[in-house]
Amino acid sequence: MSRSATDSIEEEPLDTIPGTPPDPADQTPAGTPDEPAVEAAAEPAAVPDAPVVEPDAPPLSENRKRAERTAPLFAELAGLEKDDPRRERLREILVEEHLPLVRHFARRFSNRGEPFDDLLQVGTLGLIAAIDRFDPTRGVEFLSFAVPTITGEIKRHFRDQGWSVRVPRRLQELHLSLNAAVGELAQKNGRAPTPSELAEHLGIPRAEVLEGLAVANAYRSSSLDERLSGEDDSPTLAATLGEEDAALEGVEYRESLQPLLATIPARERRILILRFFGNMTQSQIAADIGISQMHVSRLLSQTLAKLREGLLKD
Repeated sequence: MSRSATDSIEEEPLDTIPGTPPDPADQTPAGTPDEPAVEAAAEPAAVPDAPVVEPDAPPLSENRKRAERTAPLFAELAGLEKDDPRRERLREILVEEHLPLVRHFARRFSNRGEPFDDLLQVGTLGLIAAIDRFDPTRGVEFLSFAVPTITGEIKRHFRDQGWSVRVPRRLQELHLSLNAAVGELAQKNGRAPTPSELAEHLGIPRAEVLEGLAVANAYRSSSLDERLSGEDDSPTLAATLGEEDAALEGVEYRESLQPLLATIPARERRILILRFFGNMTQSQIAADIGISQMHVSRLLSQTLAKLREGLLKD
């Protein structure tokens, strides 16, 4: 990775890492409808061993009531034949009952660059898959079974659709590890960590940290026609890219000088080339051509005056 891509990062604290998809390797512990560790950069991580209560998560009492309501439905569904017409109705009821759970995870992941409605649809597919595969006779609550399935489906969607520019899997995983580390260190230190602190925390070189942070640029691509401020009269992204090329300013002079250079004697033309393109001193030119340094100076002055006069005439 070039130095220019990471110069701006330096040792500034990192509040968060933009454009982070869910971590496909993360597994939500059984029985805990908690958000995955990948979301740690969006808000401080929970204190270890302390219960995590999310503001938009369904209350535990509501989850318990839902489990009591749906347990007989799951038992009935498991006892029906595959072609029984009642299966479809039971599935619809169970989906409706658990949609708040899907909405919760869709909201939690919606700040990663994907529309909420798309995540809701993907999460619902995961919910349906969980309902179809759930076996109530195994003694596991449906919530414990459904959460990894729903979040896994959303993570798969991010993996397939989220990255605008495809990057190596190693860098994607590094980016996710950094994202989680930002939240952990922010919680521990009360401020955002620096790249060096992240490197020490993860046990990797600082250069690798900078590489992982820069991967965020591949997560979401921007249109060159996109307005920077959203206002109709604001400049587009394309208008702010690039810089002035000083060489372009000399194009006109070079094109004008070419016919004039053809009119001067070969010796004077050689002196110009050695002086301005060979970066030779007048003494070196004199030794190369076999004349005195004073003669070189006089010829150089006369030639430049002639060229200057020719440019002014045009």
